[in-house]
Amino acid sequence: MSGETYNTTFKITDAPIDNANVEGVFVTLADVRVDGKSLEGFSRTTVNLAALVNGQTETLGNLDLAARSYSNLELVLDYDTDAQGNAPGCYVALANGAKDKLTAQSDRISVSDAFEVFAKTTNEVVLDFDLRKTIREEQGTVESNFEFVSMSELSAGIRTVNEESTGRISGVANDSQNTSDRIVVYAYEKGTFNAETETRGQGESNVTFKNAVTSSVVNANSGSYTLSFLEEGEYELIFASYNRDGDAFFFNALLEAESTTGLNLGSISVSSALQISANVTITGTR
Repeated sequence: MSGETYNTTFKITDAPIDNANVEGVFVTLADVRVDGKSLEGFSRTTVNLAALVNGQTETLGNLDLAARSYSNLELVLDYDTDAQGNAPGCYVALANGAKDKLTAQSDRISVSDAFEVFAKTTNEVVLDFDLRKTIREEQGTVESNFEFVSMSELSAGIRTVNEESTGRISGVANDSQNTSDRIVVYAYEKGTFNAETETRGQGESNVTFKNAVTSSVVNANSGSYTLSFLEEGEYELIFASYNRDGDAFFFNALLEAESTTGLNLGSISVSSALQISANVTITGTR
C-alpha cells in the first residue's frame, strides 16, 4: 500500500579497540537523524561504546519508515559535555582514571553505509561503531593521547545493518601453545583478505585489518569470541596474534587455525538469524 511505513528501532553496538589501558570509550550523541528527521524517543545520551561488544546493544530511538534502502543517516556528537552536563562529552577513560577528550573536525558524522527497511511489522537497525577503525592513538607520546580519525574514515568506520538480515559466528579458539598475549579474530567477506595490505597500516590513520567487516577479541580465560550482525553472505575468518608492550597491543603475526568441527574457515556461509559455531585450535603462526 502506498505510503505504508514500518516501525524501525535504532540500536548502537561496537567492535573492540586493542589497548589494555582503555577502560571505556564514551560518546555523547546529541541527535540521530535519518533523511534529516530526528529519531523519536531519542534523548541526548552518553554511550560507553567499549562495553557494547559481542552482540550487546543500546537502543537509541525509533522512526516509522517506508520499506526501502536508506543511506542518509547522521550522528550529531557533543565533544564538550556529556548527557549529565559534565566535561568532556566524548572521551577515552583510561585505567589511571584520566579522561582523554576525543574530538574530530566536525560534530556531524554522515554515515556512508546504507541499510534496508523491510515490509514487516518491526525492523531493528544496528549501528556498529567500530572503535578499531574510528579512534587512533598518537604514537611516541609519554601519556596516552587518543583522537577520532579523519571525517571520511570516521564515516566509513560505522556500519549499519538491519538485524533481520544478519547472522552470527561464535566459538572458542584454543591456544594451547600460548602463541599470543592477545588474539583477535577478523571476519572478511570471502576473497577480500590480502595479508600484505591488511597487516600494514592503511589510510590517513594507519588502520590495520581495515577491510574486515567486524572483529572480536578472543577472551583470554575462556577462549570465546563472537562476531555479531554479519549480513548474509560468505565469510572467511582470520586469526591474528598480538603482543603486549606496556599498555598497548601490537600486531605480531597471522595465526594458523584449524576447525575442530570440520568447518571451512575460508568459506563460511551466513544467512539471516543463523548462529554458526566455529571452534578452532591455534596450531602456530603463518
